[in-house]
Amino acid sequence: MNFADLGLSEDILKAVADAGYDTPTPIQSQAIPSVLMARDILGCAQTGTGKTASFTLPMLDILHHGRARMRMPRSIILEPTRELATQVAANFDTYGKYMSLSKALIIGGESFVEQQKILEKGADVIIATPGRLIDTFERGKLLLSDCKLLVIDEADRMLDMGFIPDIEKIVNMLPKQRQTLFFSATMPKEIRRLADKFLSNPKEITVSPPSTMATTVEHKLLVMDEMDKREALRKLVRQENVKNAFVFCNRKKDVDILFKSLTKHGFNAGRMHGDLVQSERTETLDKFKSGEITLLICSDVAARGIDVADVSHVFNFDVPFNAEDYVHRTGRTGRAGRAGKAFMLAVPEDGKLVAAINKSINMDIPLTELEGIETLELDFTGKKRRTKKSRKAPVRDASPRNDRPARNSNRDDRAERDAKAAAPARNEPKQDAPAQPPRENAPQRDTKPRNDRSSRPAYQDRDRNAGRSSSRRDRDDRYDRDDKPVIGLGDHVPAFLLTPVPASSLGKPRADEVEKKAPAKKSPAKATRAKPARTRTSRAATKKEAPAPEAKDETVASSAPVATPAPAPAPATEDAPAKEEKPKAARRPRKKAAPKKPAAKKAENADTAKSDPVTSES
Repeated sequence: MNFADLGLSEDILKAVADAGYDTPTPIQSQAIPSVLMARDILGCAQTGTGKTASFTLPMLDILHHGRARMRMPRSIILEPTRELATQVAANFDTYGKYMSLSKALIIGGESFVEQQKILEKGADVIIATPGRLIDTFERGKLLLSDCKLLVIDEADRMLDMGFIPDIEKIVNMLPKQRQTLFFSATMPKEIRRLADKFLSNPKEITVSPPSTMATTVEHKLLVMDEMDKREALRKLVRQENVKNAFVFCNRKKDVDILFKSLTKHGFNAGRMHGDLVQSERTETLDKFKSGEITLLICSDVAARGIDVADVSHVFNFDVPFNAEDYVHRTGRTGRAGRAGKAFMLAVPEDGKLVAAINKSINMDIPLTELEGIETLELDFTGKKRRTKKSRKAPVRDASPRNDRPARNSNRDDRAERDAKAAAPARNEPKQDAPAQPPRENAPQRDTKPRNDRSSRPAYQDRDRNAGRSSSRRDRDDRYDRDDKPVIGLGDHVPAFLLTPVPASSLGKPRADEVEKKAPAKKSPAKATRAKPARTRTSRAATKKEAPAPEAKDETVASSAPVATPAPAPAPATEDAPAKEEKPKAARRPRKKAAPKKPAAKKAENADTAKSDPVTSES
């Protein structure tokens, strides 16, 4: 049977012939006619059997009739990883080069603006990862109401990566009337449940039993200590005729560590895991495909679907936790009938994992030895073994607690030696200084050795320790509490409050003024002459204007109207000139009430002022 018997169009057959294929694989020969009949497919086949072409070729034939509209794709292909999505997009370019179909690669790590431009023009096929597809749909840049064909590739890998909730969300966005193609390398119970939920009367295609290995791959197992694995890997790479090889690790940090180690020893190596940016991952994979890189150290992100021509070796630096992952890792070599080798480096505690892999692939991986590396036996109990180079915990003394020496025994021994050395010096009488009589009230010191004091009851030690701990707590908290009561502002009084306030601002006379005015308080007559100083200028002005005989009368008349606006004016008397020697009288407060006697005199002066014009008229 050849591709022409499958019912494909001439343009597709021509592109397949240009790619160098003429005979379809078993899964291609069974799946392509069913897809062309618009039936749902549930395909289960091992890696490297041509699953990608089994849905790519019939999709191109179906989409050839019609055209996509803006933001409304006609078909969607979901892939678990960016690398696998990129590879499927490359297959579309290869097989559809004679067709005018457009595709859009919607994956993370790429420019969203460029992807949006392609969607606005209209895409017949969208090849996407679940996360970026949901993000694009929620932004309103994509409409899925016209999608008639859905492909879910590597469904078991989607399950391992936790994409199943996203897959269910995407399926709910699609119309109910659609064709669904479901492909998986293994068929666990969860995948079977999803297939029953998404597919409608599917045709099941099983090419080979799940988790079967390619017969062209040679498997070998090495068991060694954890510290010898890097050296063993370097020896294997040097001994084997390695053209290009995958080196798989379980953790991303192990990928980085192993990459640095191999690069340090002069190997041409590259790394790839999920924490790297998409541009670096794509560049590294392109270099590995072109032969610029010999060893590709990677995590399981590269274990699914990546097709690199003629991979000679696969090294499992770590035993995979899932037995199905071993099938996908070793499936990178021995593809399309070519020969390959797969090595697995294990430690003794990986016995259960190795047994699960042997059971899954229905064969026992042969154990081999490596010169210069100690070969150990697998431990199938699952207990973790202490490595030979690990640090051992210090062995504690098994003697009873009471038999152990005290913590301060060295200090006690030193004190005893000092006491014995000082004993002869104390017994000899001193000739220079007379002996002093002992004090009668001096307290008696304990003459027992320090070690003999330990005979006191245990409860006294507890009380002593409790008191010591409480005193330590009190000493630690002495900065937090203050027993002295604080009055007012305490010692922290602001400087401006300590500045003396001038008496003038309080409306009180200063001390020197009080002393000068003290004799004035004895004679009430002098005290009333406080403010004639204000009328001195008016009196002088009146003397210049008026003649001498009438000066006395004008002075009385002029003093009355001038003194009225003042709060407390005083009449002019004969003793007023004597008061001109006191210039500080003007500093007295203006609001001070005037005494009652000057007010009476003011009224008399006002009466006299009123009577003067009458006399002048007469």
